[in-house]
Amino acid sequence: MTLGSRQVVLRATGMICVCLLGVVFAKGQSPAQGGAQQKPLLAEQAFKNVQLLKGVPVDEFLETMGFFAASTGMNCTECHSEESGGNWAKYADDTPLKQKARMMIVMVTALNQGSFGGKRMVTCWTCHRGTRNPRVIPDLSIQYSDMLEAEPDEILAQTSGGSSVDQILNKYIQSLGGAQRVSNLTSFAAKGTYAGYETAFQKVPVDVLARAPDQRATIAHLLDGDSTSTFDGHQGWLAAPETLKPMPLIELTGGDLDGAKVEAKLSFPGQIKQTLTDWRVGFPEMIDNKEVQVLQGRLTQGGLPVKLYFDSTSGLLVRLVRYTNSLVGVNPTQIDYSDYRDVSGVQLPYRWIVTWTDGRSTIELSDVRANVPIDVTKFAKPTPIARKVASR
Repeated sequence: MTLGSRQVVLRATGMICVCLLGVVFAKGQSPAQGGAQQKPLLAEQAFKNVQLLKGVPVDEFLETMGFFAASTGMNCTECHSEESGGNWAKYADDTPLKQKARMMIVMVTALNQGSFGGKRMVTCWTCHRGTRNPRVIPDLSIQYSDMLEAEPDEILAQTSGGSSVDQILNKYIQSLGGAQRVSNLTSFAAKGTYAGYETAFQKVPVDVLARAPDQRATIAHLLDGDSTSTFDGHQGWLAAPETLKPMPLIELTGGDLDGAKVEAKLSFPGQIKQTLTDWRVGFPEMIDNKEVQVLQGRLTQGGLPVKLYFDSTSGLLVRLVRYTNSLVGVNPTQIDYSDYRDVSGVQLPYRWIVTWTDGRSTIELSDVRANVPIDVTKFAKPTPIARKVASR
């Protein structure tokens, strides 16, 4: 099944791929309960019938579901049942596919422990590659075709003879308007449209707010209530109507929190070099028939890489790829930037497409105001909004 066909089913069900192993939000429990609780809510505390994927926060559990979806090319109801499409409680029911998934997790864990010293070298993706049933017979058309070498997961050694990290980043800052103008950007408030699986890929109003050095909020105004993601400089959250997510409020942890931090900091490009460490230059690649220069850095020493792709001609950032760890593998999130326009002397992208293992969304801005006062509460922990009843 292709990404496009999977999105069609996601559009019909109106929910993310969340629960391959059979879960439902625990009755009577809410994220707000236990206000003194310091640690994030764990999967087995929030959901029912979690048998193997225990001991991880809810957001990492959901990342794991996304990894299963990407690896098998399947969506929520294919792994659960058609009845689960409109009923969160049905996600807790066992099905033959969920039982098979548990067997596969045990098998892969044993392979990695027995053959690779516990290092994760085999995952669902290793065999499935986006298909429900792994192929076992060699494909001669692949063997004898002219194939480009796949992009490496990480840049392990810096290339020599090309542009340096400083040269690429300096050209980027100059293409945006120069160091002085970029450093003068301290906040922005933007309006536009959002389209994704939650909206059946129809455009709805969106607000994007950012304040230096690292606060950011995105609020999509959906029919059933706002879908909000916020990062206050230290913590991050996702809030959405109960029709879209199994929990109305999810705290970001691990790689999800790191990703929110990276995106918030890179909203103000003047601090790009200080945001990441362990910078490396990769081989040039092609995106949309244009050559791009590839840089890789890490938010923390030893953390997962962040890859940045700059147009070799204009110097502008056209793609960011960040990664999130899950129990069964590493998930990529790709953000493609385009339609740069002048905002108070600084070039900012007015369009970006976010692609991740559960789907794809597009934000298109129509109005951006720079250096405006933004109330700090806009980046605080959001309050889930009850489902709205649409007037007919």
